[in-house]
Amino acid sequence: MKFQVKVWRQKNRQDAGRFETYTVEDVIPEMSFLEMLDLLNEQLLKRDESPIEFDSDCREGICGTCGLVVDGMAHGPKRACTTCELRMRNFSEDKTIVVEPFRAHGFPVIKDLVVDREAFDRIIAAGGYTSVNTGSAPEANALLIPKDIAEKAMDSAACIGCGACVAACPNASASLFVSAKITQFSLLPQGAAERKRRAVRMVEQMDREGFGNCSNHAECEAACPKSISIENIAVMRREYMKGALAGA
Repeated sequence: MKFQVKVWRQKNRQDAGRFETYTVEDVIPEMSFLEMLDLLNEQLLKRDESPIEFDSDCREGICGTCGLVVDGMAHGPKRACTTCELRMRNFSEDKTIVVEPFRAHGFPVIKDLVVDREAFDRIIAAGGYTSVNTGSAPEANALLIPKDIAEKAMDSAACIGCGACVAACPNASASLFVSAKITQFSLLPQGAAERKRRAVRMVEQMDREGFGNCSNHAECEAACPKSISIENIAVMRREYMKGALAGA
């Protein structure tokens, strides 16, 4: 297979950036999107051209570092799928594929398709943790948690922090990411120690990072590779109100 790929190229944070169009040959339908970019980089290096910078790590849909906007959609056109899980058989050879980085004030472009997502780390540091010293691993049944509650907590904990929710949101809101982390801890007894202040600190840090407000477009849920529900945002708002009233 042969594809035309229009890729965003940007030397550094100060560079204005521009799109460059390349032809990628010898693409196998079973290749992942990142493997196609690997192939393109090999062809660029053979021509003594600068390779395209992009993030990747596990390439198994777990780490969340492979965030790209493909044809205007965070992670690409396939639902509940990371960029590294996207296969080239999902694309038609007669159309140019447009690839660009996540666009958000909180995600400044470092180079080409690589963005700085340290803002998420700072939000987690503000309250997305538990400080209870649990010691060694307890007996599995030592803390009795109803199955439905445990499953809801796991559904929220499935968030991989990729940032697709931010890229998809017209307001560049990080509400889905933040709310998933808040909900995860609010449902479990281990999260009780910081509960009153967790939501307040994380939401305030999210605002300081320059992310926008949620206006219920639900684009975040549609783009999320782990299908995190926007119901978490309602939980975040309730937790924030409780914390604010408690003076956290």
